[in-house]
Amino acid sequence: MVTLKSEREIKQMEEAGKLLASCHRELAKLIKPGITTHEIDKFVEKYLKKHGATPEQKGYQGYKYATCASINDEICHGFPRKKPLQNGDIVTIDMVVNLNGGLADSAWTYEVGEVSEEVKHLLEVTKTSLYKGIEKAVSGNRIGDIGHAIQSYVEEQGFSVVRDFTGHGIGPTIHEGPQIPHFGSPGKGQRLKEGMVITIEPMVNMGKWMSKLDKNGWTARTTDGSLSAQYEHTLAITANGPRILTEQ
Repeated sequence: MVTLKSEREIKQMEEAGKLLASCHRELAKLIKPGITTHEIDKFVEKYLKKHGATPEQKGYQGYKYATCASINDEICHGFPRKKPLQNGDIVTIDMVVNLNGGLADSAWTYEVGEVSEEVKHLLEVTKTSLYKGIEKAVSGNRIGDIGHAIQSYVEEQGFSVVRDFTGHGIGPTIHEGPQIPHFGSPGKGQRLKEGMVITIEPMVNMGKWMSKLDKNGWTARTTDGSLSAQYEHTLAITANGPRILTEQ
């Protein structure tokens, strides 16, 4: 089901987005070799509680954590754990914030210590692809316009886009329609309308795009062991173009 949000609802989600962005800024200072994703998860939960918010995905379909923490070849939905991060790792922290009923969703991939130039390039391309997708999130465009912009750029750079996980509508629940694939053909798919609030969250692999699921039933990783990065924003479709609600 696709729901169109009022300006009041969008502002409420934007307040959640500002808090989420501030949490990511704190994580950027915190993440370094030796820290565990378990510690990161506890920090996020305390930070949100301090600011009157809750982690919306905790308890969602039985999920136990405030964040998803995906390391290296993990694409998404990695469980926080007590193993220390190592120099050269990358880690994606994904969270959904509920602030007074307004939801916001954003993921960011962080370098842990010093990473190679190749890895830096993966992260740069992934982040750039997110904004190329956002540029197409205009009322009257179609969902395929977003996916095509992301896919064509990523593949030109020699990387691949994950097909098995997509962006989505959000609010009043975590996952609503429409689905937002990060690949596709221009002019295809559902038309975007003013009042939609969606996530765009490309997951980009250094190797092949295929994924496999761990035995825990949640964590997806690359089939070839290659690294995967992700950046995500929540945005509203407005008469004046896309309005990013989780901008850092």
